[in-house]
Amino acid sequence: MNDTRNLSPLIRLFIQGFVAIMIGLALYASVEVTQPDFVKLVTAAPKARQVLSQLLRPDLFTRESEVTTYGVALPVPCGSAPEGEFVSSGPRLEVEPRCAEERETVVVRGRELGKEVQVTLRWRLPDGNTLGIQRLTTDTEGNFETKVQVRPIVATKEGKPAALEAEVVLPGGRLVPSQALKDVVDAMFVTIFMALLATTLGTVLAIPLSFLAASNITRRGRVGSLIYYLVRTLLNLIRSYEPLVMATIFALIVGFGSPFAGILALVIVTTASLGKMFSESIESIDPGPIEAITATGANKAQVIWYGVVPQILPDFLSFTIYHWDINVRISTIIGFVGGGGIGDYLSKRINAFEYSKAGTALLAIIIVVWALDFLSAQVRKKLV
Repeated sequence: MNDTRNLSPLIRLFIQGFVAIMIGLALYASVEVTQPDFVKLVTAAPKARQVLSQLLRPDLFTRESEVTTYGVALPVPCGSAPEGEFVSSGPRLEVEPRCAEERETVVVRGRELGKEVQVTLRWRLPDGNTLGIQRLTTDTEGNFETKVQVRPIVATKEGKPAALEAEVVLPGGRLVPSQALKDVVDAMFVTIFMALLATTLGTVLAIPLSFLAASNITRRGRVGSLIYYLVRTLLNLIRSYEPLVMATIFALIVGFGSPFAGILALVIVTTASLGKMFSESIESIDPGPIEAITATGANKAQVIWYGVVPQILPDFLSFTIYHWDINVRISTIIGFVGGGGIGDYLSKRINAFEYSKAGTALLAIIIVVWALDFLSAQVRKKLV
């Protein structure tokens, strides 16, 4: 056999040099086309550090907040109703003066409400409705002071005055799951069941197509060969399209963010993929049992049921479970183009720069993918 070892050292050196030059040209062309900016990668390190620090601190738990409301009546105009009671100690809300005319400005003070807590200041109108004023934060001593203009809408009605209220949110309660964690769990369940439903429907459609695409079953005569090549071509054509493309098309049809768009895309992709895998499994079966059953005078359906199905059933189950695992992973990406599920949630959180919530979604994806990979591997070991 001729190889480079039988060539002269000069020719080998020439060949090696030529290969090295071609590799160098290919690398140079790749750099020119893609134009990687390594300097920007270094200069953007502070931004990357900020994003990664938030991603690595997922929003998992929060503490229940205690909400307390403090209020004081403010007659408008003066004398239209009794003035609010004056409290000199403890958490309280003070207003100066203690009555006012329309369009006047009063000074509102919060006292001993809690160190650096969030306060929502609002009017409680005579009819019971509320009118927001502003949000503010108390100082290190638990106090705040602000000015509020008295509007005509807060005037006393039927002897009942309006009141100024301060709603104080005090942290420090028991640890509970955050809203982000609850939303992520809900979206993750949507993703898992999207993949399960798509895998089930795709398997049902792939089974008959796989028999039509198996040469040892279908390619008999002109009609059989025509069906074989048509089904094979169809499966290869569908497999050439990425799930993201399918999801984008269906999202345009049924609406962005709809899990139905993701399911439709996964069903088509799963049908083509499993159809291909199933057909290859059918083509690799032992022909002995088929010949033996055929020799007994069995018809085509009996040959398939008793000679083919027992041989392919373990592979079919294994491929189906494995593809469910794959579909869960694909579903997370499909959500980015409007396919619903955890990918849709993750995309929205990243676009809103809520990286801690995005980190929660990423953590859930990692845990679920790892768990499903482990479980599917164990199930396949039992079946095969």
